[in-house]
Amino acid sequence: MLPLHAGPGDQIEPITPLRLLTAWTFEPVLLAVIVAIGALYLYGVHRLRARGDKWSRGRTFSFVGVGLGSAVIATQSVLGAYDTVLLSVHMAQHMVLSMLTPLAMALGAPVTLALRTLPQRPRGWLLAVLHSRFAKVICFPLIGFTLFVLSPWALYFSGWYDATLRSPVLHDLLHVHFIAVGSLFFWPLLGLDPVPGRVIYPFRLMLTFLTLPFHAFLGITIMSANKLIAEDWYTAFGRSWPPSPLRDQYIAGGLLWGSGDIIGIVFFAVLFVQWVRQSQREARREDRRLDRLEEQARRAAPPPR
Repeated sequence: MLPLHAGPGDQIEPITPLRLLTAWTFEPVLLAVIVAIGALYLYGVHRLRARGDKWSRGRTFSFVGVGLGSAVIATQSVLGAYDTVLLSVHMAQHMVLSMLTPLAMALGAPVTLALRTLPQRPRGWLLAVLHSRFAKVICFPLIGFTLFVLSPWALYFSGWYDATLRSPVLHDLLHVHFIAVGSLFFWPLLGLDPVPGRVIYPFRLMLTFLTLPFHAFLGITIMSANKLIAEDWYTAFGRSWPPSPLRDQYIAGGLLWGSGDIIGIVFFAVLFVQWVRQSQREARREDRRLDRLEEQARRAAPPPR
């Protein structure tokens, strides 16, 4: 088991196929938060079903199994064990926490679950937050989009990332930052929960499509850079096993480019399917409305002589 926050002074074994499965490190505070969130979600599902209401098992699996499960893997598995040792491992962790985890959690519709199960007073507090001016501003899609595409540039091409490597507290806060920014981007665009910032589907698709070139450009920039990101930190390890720091940075840029495009395209497809289904539901509602009007006109018409 590696240290909670591996540094240049620690003995770091090379990554092997076996260590991909066994190299785990446990951050008790972060793990406790994840477990508590999962327990609250499952308790809400239990309360809902106990009174006879239905709740999709797919939503439960998406939130707990994929969303929180991916957060555990990203922070406690080999990704968490080597995230301060190899930039490529950190980048894989980054993409999981900023894209897969918040997207899966949004698919679980936890705000809807909370509104359906909370007692009256806490439910009122939640509604007050959702209707507040702050929530309307922070959930505005362009705000989430800007933070989502620009914060990685600010992180990797300033001293911020180096500071997170040298401070365990900042390192953990960086994980929270990834999930929070991803949630601000995905939650309003997905539109399953009644959060502020939901817009029409063409605008959702456009914002999703615009993230693709930003990820590609950032990935290519990192791949082609001759100067190492956090150079003093990574070279201080003096690793004798591959990849070299420069090669590791090249791999990291490729992971950012490839995984960002893959998840972006998948999300684009999800939004497109949602749009088609909404259009079909609206068409059926319109057909029923026209049928009612036609039936009312038929009944109101005088009988033929």
